[in-house]
Amino acid sequence: MKTVILAAGAGSRLKPLTDHTPKCLLKVGGKCILEMTVENLLATNNSDIIIITGYLENKIREFLGKRFPQLKIAYIHNSFYASTNNIFSLWLAKDAVLGDDMMMMDSDIVFDKRIITKLQNSGYRNCLALKQHDVHDEEIKVKTDPQGRVIEISKEVNLSEAAGESIGIEIFGKEALKELYFILDRKVVTEKEVNQFYEAAFQELSENDLYIVDTTEYFCMEIDTEEDLNTAQELIQNQLTQKE
Repeated sequence: MKTVILAAGAGSRLKPLTDHTPKCLLKVGGKCILEMTVENLLATNNSDIIIITGYLENKIREFLGKRFPQLKIAYIHNSFYASTNNIFSLWLAKDAVLGDDMMMMDSDIVFDKRIITKLQNSGYRNCLALKQHDVHDEEIKVKTDPQGRVIEISKEVNLSEAAGESIGIEIFGKEALKELYFILDRKVVTEKEVNQFYEAAFQELSENDLYIVDTTEYFCMEIDTEEDLNTAQELIQNQLTQKE
């Protein structure tokens, strides 16, 4: 299985912290967000890693080259990161992943490695990690059928109908991946819908069902603002203190 990490964005909501540093290289608990992500992947035997870069890509390459010198990471550059959304970055990975299974994730999440293990052991060929909590308008929310199959995933899901929040880690089997890229080709190439979230393509999957895996018991937090960064720092510090 190949893992795609989307790391092209400029992290504008975290300025001025991201003026000279990609968001994924900001530190939480003494380590960079992306560093912790790669450590989690290696700890769960996922070493075939593809990173979609954009903003300040050389800093990402330089950091990972020094931190993981023995790891061969493939890089794909999104030259249009300033004018496109993550659906375009995911589309760029097409040739690198088709024919294989794919795990994909955003580069701005701090999470427990056991989330990956739970997804891999879920029994589903196609699944996403879900966090149950009081969801809000700006979060990517998920609506499911009684069997846990995703029937809607977007910020527009009615709050009262949401099963929870998609945290930004998904697995697709190679058959579903083929269908997913057929949808992405239509959206990006034909319809020029390059400013959508990639979830817009997920909910069009038909023959290959996508299921939720509840990972609420494990720590996970998306870093969008300085407040998020500070909260994550406090939570990780508390966890470390409890272990001492």
